[in-house]
Amino acid sequence: MTVNQLSAALTSVHEEQFRPSAQGSAAARVYAGIRAQIISLELQPHSNLVRTEIAESYGVSQSPIREAIHRLEQEGLVVSYPQSRTAVAKIDVDHARETQFLRVAIELEVARTLAKMAQPDLLRPARRILAMQKMAGDDLDIDEFTSLDRLFHLSLVEPTGFVALYHLVSSRSGHIDRLRRLNLPDPGKIVSVLHHHGEILDAIAAGDLAQTEKAVRAHLGGTLAAVPQIMEQYPHYF
Repeated sequence: MTVNQLSAALTSVHEEQFRPSAQGSAAARVYAGIRAQIISLELQPHSNLVRTEIAESYGVSQSPIREAIHRLEQEGLVVSYPQSRTAVAKIDVDHARETQFLRVAIELEVARTLAKMAQPDLLRPARRILAMQKMAGDDLDIDEFTSLDRLFHLSLVEPTGFVALYHLVSSRSGHIDRLRRLNLPDPGKIVSVLHHHGEILDAIAAGDLAQTEKAVRAHLGGTLAAVPQIMEQYPHYF
């Protein structure tokens, strides 16, 4: 799979769940747009989601908006108050920990599977993406860095056959994704992410299962380890 194909797959992951109808397509567009604003922190906790403004912005009726907001409520990213308002939810650290537990389990199996396959060519997309991610890091382009981070992990998952599971966890990762977004600007975090990505690829290429597992755990555990500092620095998100 090429980098462009991986990018297209990543972009469509959330819309996949809304494709059965025209109304579903509209709901997917609203859902994906609002969710992206929440994950990028453009919409912060307690921000009101005014349905008339959303309808005007997306050019849709109230029905797809209700469907999209219901989906966001299921993820715990928004809270609706009856006869009152709908607002962006605070970051739920317990939810983030649960989601991360599942992600670690999947990505450990992905990395072990790749290490056992011993096919270096399968790592080429990830190495290309890592090179682009380094450039984004040098430019301190957080949006690009984050998108490439997701592509990096998807490029490893794709050859193993665990893509559906990866997408399932990703669709429930809103809280941990916001934590990561808050953590990325911290001094040294970007360098740490790039270093861990390189370690993971090198361990897989070497077929070293123990080092592969160690590298994956070190990489995926960083944000949760920093939660106390993140909460102290950004208390209004919690």
